[in-house]
Order: sequence, then structure tokens, then C-alpha cells
Amino acid sequence: MKLTDYKALTFDVYGTLIDWESGMIEGLKALVARVDRNLSRDEILEAHARHESTQQSYTPSYKYSRVLEIVYKRLAEEWGVTYTREDCVAYGQSVKNWPAFPDSADALAYLKMHYKLVVLSNVDNESFAHSNKKLGVEFDACYTAEDVGSYKPADRNFDYMLEKIGDIGIDKSQVLHTAESMFHDHGPANRYGLANCWIYRRHDKEGFGATMNPGEMPRYDFRFNSMADLVKAHQDALRG
Repeated sequence: MKLTDYKALTFDVYGTLIDWESGMIEGLKALVARVDRNLSRDEILEAHARHESTQQSYTPSYKYSRVLEIVYKRLAEEWGVTYTREDCVAYGQSVKNWPAFPDSADALAYLKMHYKLVVLSNVDNESFAHSNKKLGVEFDACYTAEDVGSYKPADRNFDYMLEKIGDIGIDKSQVLHTAESMFHDHGPANRYGLANCWIYRRHDKEGFGATMNPGEMPRYDFRFNSMADLVKAHQDALRG
């Protein structure tokens, strides 16, 4: 099994290409400042993951910006601090401020020369449009939670993607699913028999941060600590 065996990379975006954890921490800074105890970065992210996952399961048709509004409200209640409707809405719109990882744009520009690039993301289309400007590449297809009406790790999202990539000439056997989240992406990839590549952005940290603990760790076919490392491995594979 080699990186050069595949025709398409299907990407999770947030956590893999966009540094959503830093974006969340920045967006929640004012709220956290009102909490009467010190919260570590991972405590904030793990609470966010719990409320986000729960909300997505209860309201799978809500746009991601709306989900984030509710997550903000649940966090404020859990931490015992006041909030306004305006605070919630502002946080829901904060995805546009979330930064790309420094290596994402250059890596995607290189990979675009060798693969079709496809997005499968738990986001709404408006929020993704802002992120895509930071990534600087034209994806060959983009499937969002807003398009599907549900959120990963639901099978529905992967069913949708696999049906639609067929329409653009990609077979499941030609796909390398490329993602950070074990919970949202690698678990389903295992269920669907997809080859998978773990971009382990949190390799120097403990826990799962802004994603839920997957329980039993999924299998993966490739692992890199960054998109830059994936590019280097692909270049090495081309050289034989």
C-alpha cells in the first residue's frame, strides 16, 4: 500500500486543515475570563466537544453556526457565567476567524497536482467558504453537514459522499480518507472499508481535544504529524 495508489483524498477540514482548536480558544476567551476557576485549554476543548457532539446528534439538520450558538450557551451554563444572545450569535459566526494550519495551503497546492481533493466536513457552506479562502485551493467536490442534513460520524454522511464521488468518476477503492479526528472520521472509515490517513495534529498533546474519545482506537493505513509530512512522504513515494 503506497500513497501513490490513490486517485482522491477526501478531507476532514476542521482539525486537519483548519486549526479549529485555536479558533475555539480565541472565540471563547471572553467567556472563559468570567469563569471563577482556572480552566486548562484541554478542559475547555473537551467540554466543547461534549456539548457539540450532543447537540449535533439532537439537531442534525441545524447549520453548524447554529450548533455553535447552542454550544456557547451550554458552556456558559455549565461554567455558571452569564451570557447574551448576541454572545451566542457572535460565537456561531466565529468560524470565519479560525486560522488555517501554516502548512495547509502549500500542502493542498502540491497535492492538487496529484489527486482529486474532496471535502467531507461537519460545517455549513457559508462558514466553509471563509475557511476555503485561507486554504487557497479549489476542491473538486465539497460535501458539508448542511448538504447532507447530518453530522459525522453518522453513516449518512459517508453514504452521501461515496454516492456523490461516483458521479465525478471516483471509486471507493481509489479514496484515501485524510483526517485528524478518530471519532468523526477514522471510525467510520474503518466501517466503510476506506483506506485512511491520520494527520495527527495533536501528536504532542494528550487526549482528543475538541473531538470525542472514540473508545477503541480505529485502525489507520498511514500516519503523519502534519500535512507537510504527508507531502514529503508522497514525494518520497514518487522517487520510489
